[in-house]
This record gives sequence, structure tokens and C-alpha cells, in this order.
Amino acid sequence: MRPIRVGLTLPQGWLDEFPRAKPSEQFLFSKDVALEAERLGYEAGYVYDHFIPYYGNNENGPFFEAYTLLSAVASVTTRLRIGQVVTCNSFRHPSLLAKITSTLDAISNGRLEFGIGAGWFEEEYVSYGYRFDNARTRIEQLDESLAIIRKMWKDEKSTFKGKHYSVENAICSPKPVQLPHPPIMVGGAGSRLMEVVARHATRYNHPFGTPEVLEEKISMLKTKCKDAGRDHGEIENSVLLRVLVGKDGDEVKEIVSGLKKKNESITDFVLRSSDSIAMGTPDEVSEYLGRYERIGITYFIVNFVGLSRSLDMLSTFAAKVIPKIRQCR
Repeated sequence: MRPIRVGLTLPQGWLDEFPRAKPSEQFLFSKDVALEAERLGYEAGYVYDHFIPYYGNNENGPFFEAYTLLSAVASVTTRLRIGQVVTCNSFRHPSLLAKITSTLDAISNGRLEFGIGAGWFEEEYVSYGYRFDNARTRIEQLDESLAIIRKMWKDEKSTFKGKHYSVENAICSPKPVQLPHPPIMVGGAGSRLMEVVARHATRYNHPFGTPEVLEEKISMLKTKCKDAGRDHGEIENSVLLRVLVGKDGDEVKEIVSGLKKKNESITDFVLRSSDSIAMGTPDEVSEYLGRYERIGITYFIVNFVGLSRSLDMLSTFAAKVIPKIRQCR
């Protein structure tokens, strides 16, 4: 039986989560969150692989590039694992991505969590000059990328000729520290993507889905694993969820009020759907997360809403929520 583990997303600019104005100070806030998460025993710190904040949410605001930020975080932490919610496969050739990730695993002394997906944010592709292919093509590209990356992590020289990507005698040195390779977390949904998960992943991650939706996805993945001749038990199931937790109901209301004063449109976007956020007291949040544990989710990636108001949310969740969901085991 897998243990319950919890990672968190680091402040990056996705939903205007910085309390400070200067970019250098914004990085210091991200660093402070990473160090506090490490002190409190969180499993890993994750970032989003995007270039701009989410649609309409402070679209001119700062947003730190994923791998640059992770390299900086790796240099100031010693135990916290570091990863990507999903790397956008389209942004880097797989040979370059193999080199970046193996380097990051080396400089972090084997703490890389490699998350990757097919990409989806069309506006971002267009504005940065990337071609936005149809979903089928992007998933084919992801499949080939993972084949190349795994070969380059392992082989002295790698050759691969595919429909979308090719490499010839490609050398990737240093190799990753972790053996046989870093964890591979594939994120997203859909039947074709599940086939990629079944072939390559050690963890499947679903963003912001209800327990009912995830139960369907896990069932689909079991079928895809059977078709691929793979034991589904080799793949861990995880979910990315927004969380706003307070010591009591009054603190929850205070945090929400402060967030609305800062940026009402983003706060309304985040809170408008009860399916996208676990919000409330520790008991209320624990009960909600327990629904995921009961369908087979053992890894939670928590996107805290309200850290800009107080880092106490990290300790409240670590002390009063994580033990409760672990008791469900």
C-alpha cells in the first residue's frame, strides 16, 4: 500500500499570488515558501511550465520561467523534491529536455520529479511563436518525446527516428542521479493520453478534477495498462487541487476578504466552483481530500490559495490536515 504524500506548487505568478512588487522580492517569497515547506516536511515543490499567467488573471503580471525557478530552488533546499506540474512538451525539443532534466537531477542530488504533458494553452503558444497542433498530434509528440528522453537518460548514445522527432547518437551526460530514472508524472486527460501514461509514466496526475471524474480516469487507465501489458499497480495516482484552509471559519473568511481586496476577479475565478477548491477548516478540507484517498489517490499536489496573506496556511495544513488524510489508510 502506497503512503499518502503531499507536495505543493510554489508561488510563480499563475494566479497573482505574490505579495511583493519587485521581481527580486517575488523570488524571495517563492524561496521562503520552499524553505518553509521543506521544514514542515512537504514532499516536493512544483511549478507550472507556462510563460504568462492564466487567462484574464493579471495577464501583464510577472510569471517566472519554470526550469530557471526550479534551479534556483534546488540550490537553496536540501530535502524538498522539485518538479513540474506538467512540462509543456511543445516548448523544448526532447533531446534538450533530456539534458535539462538530467542536469537538474544532478545539481539537486537526485530530487527531480519530472512532470510532462501535451500542452493546452493555445494563447500562450501563439503569442510566443509556437505552432499549436491538434490534440492528436500533440499527444503523438509527447509519446515520442518520452521515448527519446528515457533513452537519453539511460543509453550512452541515443538514436531515434520518429514521425515528429529524431535524434542521432545523442549524448546526455551527466545522467540522472536517480535509478533507473527520475519519476515520470504524465498529466492530463483523454483516452489517447492515457495510452501514453500506460507506456511511460510512473505517476498519473489529473488537474482539478472531482473524485467522480478521477475515478473514471483511473478505471480508464487500468484498461489502457492491461492493453499495454503493464501492471497498473506500477503507476501512482495523483491530483492537483487548490486549497484554502484556515484555523477556523473566521480565519477562512478573513483570508477570502483579503484576497478579494487584492484582486477580486482572480479570487472570484478561483472560488466560483466548489469542484476546483478544497476550502474551509482543517476538518472540512480533510473530509474533502479523504474522498480522493478513498478512490485510490495517494499523491496530492496542493496549490494553496492565500499564501500571500500568511504562510501560516502551510503549517496549518501540515499539522492538521495531512495527519487526518493519512489516517484514512
